[in-house]
Amino acid sequence: SMTVNFDVGTDINIAALDVQNRVGIATPTLPQEVQRLGLTVRKRNPSILMLVAMYAPKGSHNTTFLDNYANVFIKDALLRTKGVGDIVSRADDFSMRLWLKPDKLAQLGVTAADISAALNEQNAQIAAGSIGAPPAQKGQSFEYIVTVQGRLATIEQFGNVIVKTRPADGSLVYLKDVARIELGKFNYANNSFVDGKRAAYLLVYQAPGANALATYENVLATMNGLKKQFPADLDYIVPFEAASVVQVSIEEVVHTLVEALLLVIVVVFVFLQNWRSTLIPVLAIPVSIVGTFIFFIPLGFTINTLTLFGFVLAIGIVVDDAIVVVEAVEVNINERKMSPFDATLEAMREISAPVIAIALILAAVFVPVGFIPGITGRLYQQFAITIAISVLISAFVALSLTPALCVLLLKPHEENH
Repeated sequence: SMTVNFDVGTDINIAALDVQNRVGIATPTLPQEVQRLGLTVRKRNPSILMLVAMYAPKGSHNTTFLDNYANVFIKDALLRTKGVGDIVSRADDFSMRLWLKPDKLAQLGVTAADISAALNEQNAQIAAGSIGAPPAQKGQSFEYIVTVQGRLATIEQFGNVIVKTRPADGSLVYLKDVARIELGKFNYANNSFVDGKRAAYLLVYQAPGANALATYENVLATMNGLKKQFPADLDYIVPFEAASVVQVSIEEVVHTLVEALLLVIVVVFVFLQNWRSTLIPVLAIPVSIVGTFIFFIPLGFTINTLTLFGFVLAIGIVVDDAIVVVEAVEVNINERKMSPFDATLEAMREISAPVIAIALILAAVFVPVGFIPGITGRLYQQFAITIAISVLISAFVALSLTPALCVLLLKPHEENH
């Protein structure tokens, strides 16, 4: 297999299409065997989402059985699972292993090159001819291609491959005369174990843009469904998965988000000394945050650790504009003795421009962070843009919802207050 890596910021869908087109151009130049089997292009994230290990708890199945079962029954089923981009099998396919005997090779005058050439000549799938080809009888409409069994499949068939003819006496040298033939692993360099038992590992990669938690759950559901058809003494475990790390990170950020919200409420109440005045800026927090989600879909953002961190920081920022409006209205009500409606109207005439300016300045600080080139810019793009959008929405809330709440909730203070 070949892995193609793209620069940060590349549209993966367009890139995959380009790769597919290039593969199509190169296909005619490949060997016939490769063309017959076909080429597949898959998209995946670079990091492993989870490992699935097939093993026999009682040790009744050998490595060859486990590898073959994983490749034949498990791999393709997982590839069809929603959210899975690719499956890399650490389990080897069944292979015909030829263990050459050096003493026999020397005695019979056979080399490894002779054996390789004999296998290439006598282990090929070819067409033997056709039935109904011209010149054909009158009324003959069909032509059938006849293909003979050219590919060797069993140990006996490989053993009967003629390697060489001895010039001295004309006797034939068969492959079984100079080699030990058996079915085994394709590669003996990789060995996998689970609790000391032989195992076959499958590496599961997430598709680009897929939800890691949902993909993890989908893979477990698929494996549990396949488990019902497992033969005796066959089970699976997941020795590694990255989904729990994502889950814990999100939970910690959510806890921080709640703590930040409570701290902001306490601080605002301590300085405003009025529950009515405190409620107005506090209501601006959920409105600004929920309003930010509207822009996630067109921008292609998701609810992840970075966007949640952006909301944590935005909580302390989005209340600023609302506090400015509430304070201005309070001054008009208590010092200028104006009604709540007139006080709000006058306050908005005075501070609308400053509120807009503050929001634009804050947005101007965060937006450029999202355009930093390289992996750093991609990492902080959603974080910075989330804060900038929250700030702009908070300014809109301060110019619309907050004045309405001031008219409804704020009252003149008592003289002895």
